Order: sequence, then C-alpha cells, then structure tokens
Amino acid sequence: MTKRGWSLFLAMCLIWGLPYLFIRIAVDHVSPASLVFLRTALAALVLLPLALVRREVAPALARWRPLALFAAIEIMVPWVLLGHAEQRISSSLAGLLVAAVPLFGALAFLVTTHAERFSAAQTGGLVLGFAGVAFLVGLDVGHIDLLAVVEMLGVAVCYATGPLILVRYLEDVSGLGVMACALTMTAVVYAPFGIVDPPTGLPAEAWVSIAVLALVCTALAFVIFLELIKVAGPTRSTIITYVNPAVAILLGVLLLDERLTAGMLVGFPLILVGCVVATGGRAATTASTEPAAEVAVCAEPEPDAAAARERGPEPGPEPSGLAQTSNL
Repeated sequence: MTKRGWSLFLAMCLIWGLPYLFIRIAVDHVSPASLVFLRTALAALVLLPLALVRREVAPALARWRPLALFAAIEIMVPWVLLGHAEQRISSSLAGLLVAAVPLFGALAFLVTTHAERFSAAQTGGLVLGFAGVAFLVGLDVGHIDLLAVVEMLGVAVCYATGPLILVRYLEDVSGLGVMACALTMTAVVYAPFGIVDPPTGLPAEAWVSIAVLALVCTALAFVIFLELIKVAGPTRSTIITYVNPAVAILLGVLLLDERLTAGMLVGFPLILVGCVVATGGRAATTASTEPAAEVAVCAEPEPDAAAARERGPEPGPEPSGLAQTSNL
C-alpha cells in the first residue's frame, strides 16, 4: 500500500474510533433521537450538495425502496439504539460490542445467494468471537446494564445487515449518492424530535461532540473511506474495523476515566481473533477476484467468452464502497 494509502488507513482507524466517545458526551445533554437528527442533518448538508454536483443523487433515488430500507437498517435504527445504550454503558464497552459486527456479518453471509460452506477454522473463529462477547459481558455482568448490551448487539446486527441490502439492490449505485440520500432521509424522519426537543442551552462540549460526529465521523469519514477503497481496495480497507475498538477503549480510558475491566481484557482479544479467523475465508476469496467482488452479488449472468472477447473490456459500474462500512 502507498504512503497515501497508509495515511488514509490511519485516518480512518482514528476517525471511526471516535464516535463512541463523542456520543457518550453528547447524550448527557440531548436525547438519542435528537442526536441522530442533528448528526444526520449536518452531515447531509455537506454530502448532499457534493452528490448533487456529481449527479449521483438521481440514480440513488431511482432505487428509493431499497435505499429507504438501507437507511433504516444502517442509520435510523442503530444510531438511536447506540445513543440510548451509551446513556447507561461506557463508550469503551460500546465500541467493543460493535466489534462483533464481522461475526454477525459472517453469519449473515451464509444466507446470501453466494453463500459458501464455512471451513472448520472459520466455524471455530465464530465460536471464539462469540465466546469473547460472552466473556466481555459475563465477567462484568454485575457492573453493566444488560438492556444496553442487548441494544448494542442490535446495533451490531443492523450494521451487519445493511451491507447485504447494498450488495443485493444498490451495487451499481454511487456510494456517495447512497449515503447522502440515506442521511437526508434519516434527518427528515427524525426532524420532529429536533423540533420537540430543540438543542437550546447546550454546553460547548455538547456542540463540539455533535459537530465532530456529523462533520468528521460521518461526512469527512465517508469521503476518506471512498478514497481508501480506491487506493487500497475494499478488502484491505475493512481491516480498520479491527482497530476502531482499540481506539474507542483508549479514548474512553484516557479522556472519560472509564475503567478497563477484566471483561474487556479477556473479551476483546477473543473477539478480535474470532473476527479475523471467521472472515478470513471470505477475505481471501474476495482478494483473489476483482476489487468490487463484495458488491457484485446481483450482477447479470456473464456473457459467453467469445462475445466478451469481441467486444473487448467494458468499464464496470463504480462500486458503492458502502458494502464494507459498519460504523458510519
């Protein structure tokens, strides 16, 4: 990977490790629903004009049904669950529980049209990863809110399900157009919460947290992530999901004085290793095929080889780049 690729990679590792810290700060001052509205509205103000200039909004809106479903599964539901959970658990624990996304993604992959049989090692990785979640919760069960844990696991399931919608219905639509429209839809849905509970009298730290979540962790992050996919490819780009939880732990412990518990020390390594092993077979398969393999599930049947040779190579659709995002 080039120096530019490493720079983008390190930036994404940090940026998508930040949300848990700033969500934890923000939900002390605004409701989870109001936070979703503020975050998506500000991010949409940045991304929507950019998508309009590039003429990438109309193609996304032409698929408005799956687009709305994606917005609900990837943003509307998990972001409010995440905010509600972080009112009662630490940002460190929230980041660690979201680390289970690749495990749920591996399970979800089994029900897709391109499902492959898991190897014994991958099955062991799943077992190990979910054992890590059990240790993470079980060793600290007397100190955590179980409802919040259930909400966070719901977030992980949503984040694992969203990409399936993309690869099935939106694989040939620009990722920027999809995300800009999804954020705008979410802002419209949550606008009543912003009206009923307007953000008045908020301290500076709340406004800073909201601004960072919207402009850095959402708008800027998505633009950088698309660039990272172009430079490093979609497969290697997903490695950031293994680094983000460690960043969340570090920030929570250093800046919010959160405790580093026995459950975290035992559970996180198990989750990390389990994710790497459980998703290893799919990553290897993807790496050996074309860069956009993750977003080609519903491609048209291949033409016969002779006809393809006569026509010569054809430019394929720009991959959405969203099929690997799990923490926007």
